[in-house]
Amino acid sequence: MAQLLGFLSLLLNIYMLIIFFRIILTWFPGFGNGGIIDFLSRITDPYLNWFRRFSFLRLGFLDLSPILALGVLTLANRVLGMLASYGRISIGIILALALQAVWGAVSFILGFLILILILRLIAFLLRQSGANPFWNIIETISQPVLYKINRIFFRGRIVKHITALLVSIASLVIVYMALKLLFAIISTMLVRLPF
Repeated sequence: MAQLLGFLSLLLNIYMLIIFFRIILTWFPGFGNGGIIDFLSRITDPYLNWFRRFSFLRLGFLDLSPILALGVLTLANRVLGMLASYGRISIGIILALALQAVWGAVSFILGFLILILILRLIAFLLRQSGANPFWNIIETISQPVLYKINRIFFRGRIVKHITALLVSIASLVIVYMALKLLFAIISTMLVRLPF
């Protein structure tokens, strides 16, 4: 039984790697209109499309559904690993693993958004906004995030751009730290469940 679970875990790891390559290749539109892209699409798109239907996973033109898709596979892989190691698994451990997978996706998204806003702040301070395609991409990704956060804090008032950036970065860092603590506490409680 442990060998079968180990083999299934290996297959999941290979599939996650294929999905990762598929995602990376989409960042280079001129790279492939054929061969390898078509092959990877046939393998990965049926699974990824199931997650793409959730509109809340889109921030502007940024599609975060592959992160959730990889998180689900990671969770399944962890469950298989626990079963292979211990021969059994409790509901509390499964719930803790699920919570950790959710936190992995949430922390990645929050970390990514913090990084994008820091890059936007650097571009603003260096007066690089609009200077080249890289800074244009950073501005395009950060704009919806800035808009939503500043609507919460400033309720339609006009504020300086630097203030909006600093408030947005600080609020995301505070949310990140609070959620990290909350997820850790809940995960510890779930692992201790007797069933």
